Parts: sequence; structure tokens; C-alpha cells
Amino acid sequence: MAKESEVRFEGFLPATPADTWAAITTASGGWLWPIQYEPRDGGAESGLTPNGGMVTVWKPSRRFVTYAEDESGWFNTLEYVLEPKDGGTYLRYEHTTVLDDWDVEYDACAQHTAFYCHSLGEYLTHFNRRQAKYFKADAPEASKAPEAFDAVKAALGAKAVGDRVYLEVAGVEGVVDYLTPAFIGVRTEDALYRFYGRNVWGWPVGIGHHLFAEDADADQAEKAWTAWLNGLYA
Repeated sequence: MAKESEVRFEGFLPATPADTWAAITTASGGWLWPIQYEPRDGGAESGLTPNGGMVTVWKPSRRFVTYAEDESGWFNTLEYVLEPKDGGTYLRYEHTTVLDDWDVEYDACAQHTAFYCHSLGEYLTHFNRRQAKYFKADAPEASKAPEAFDAVKAALGAKAVGDRVYLEVAGVEGVVDYLTPAFIGVRTEDALYRFYGRNVWGWPVGIGHHLFAEDADADQAEKAWTAWLNGLYA
């Protein structure tokens, strides 16, 4: 049964409110996925919700809110409140929406939120004000199995945050910056590599990578990483 839900996150980010605002409103492809916002109250949102939404509050470096709805009664509200603190920004984030399968989807939303906000911090610390080339891909249906994400962890050699790992597909070494039963984050000199163990909720394992090198070829990278996922679950 559909049920309203609210997920919150708050914490310190190592960048000014102006930089944090820019990351949220104009550079989401560097830590979340590409979203476009018309920069004004009443401006259009595209890329965040299926049919688009509207910016309801646009107060640069202070507060940002978007809203979307449809005829079924579903709605989606995101609110970011930014406060200057200790040379950085204290973020208060709230996501309110309607979930169909509340027990499963609420846990997924809360864990994804924690990972995305961590990635925002990584972006601000290491790639601030840089635009990314983003791509995502899902693994085959076999990756829905309960222990499927273990194959990703084993292939990467990720055992603890801080581990150095070699990403054979990209041909680079990186550091594990995030590790939970459902997520792995690896940061290199010019990319954030994100691995999603969505099999925890009965969905396929996925990836979402953010490439910051000017000469990065996102299409070729997507093909290579998709082949890697297919190979893991052949």
C-alpha cells in the first residue's frame, strides 16, 4: 500500500555555501546524476522525476526546494537548507515522497540518500566546481540474487574504507571511500566510481560513474563497464 515517507540527512560539508549550492543546482552529475533546474522560483526541473517538476524555492546559497506530482496522488519534494559553519557548510536535507512498497523502498531511499550525500562531500573535497561525464548501467537479472553484490566486492578487492584497489576496466588505482553491504565507492584522481548492491532490495546490481577528466569517453567507458557487469553474472 502506498504510504508517505520522509528521509532526512544532515551534516557538515567541507565547502562554502556558494560551492555547495553550485554542486547541488548545477553540477549534480558529479555526485548524483545530471539534473537541470531553471534558476528561479517556479523554474522547471528535468531529470530528477519522471515527468519533471518545479523549483518552488530558489534562494542561492541558502535554501533550495523542488516539487513534483502526478494524477495518482504521488508527489516528491526535496529540500536543501545550507548554513555557513566553521569555514564550510552545514547541510540539512529532507526528502518527502509517496512509496508503494514502504518497507522495502524506505530502507532503499534512506541508504541511497546516505551514499549520495557522502558522494556530495567527496565531490566538494576533490572535484569542486568541475563538471563530470556521467553514465550508469545495470547488471543482468542474475544480479538480483541475495549474495550477488559479493561478486563486485571480490572483483574490486574492496574490504575496508581506505583500501587501495585497482580498477582493471579503467586501468587506474583508487581508494575505497565508502563501503557498506549495499554500496561501494571508489575515488581516483579523476573519477568517482559508484557501485550499487540493489540486490539487497530485489533489484539488479548497478553502477553510476562520474568521470572528470576532460578527455574521458563516457560512451566507451559505459560499454566496458557493462561488459564487466555482464561477465560477473554470466
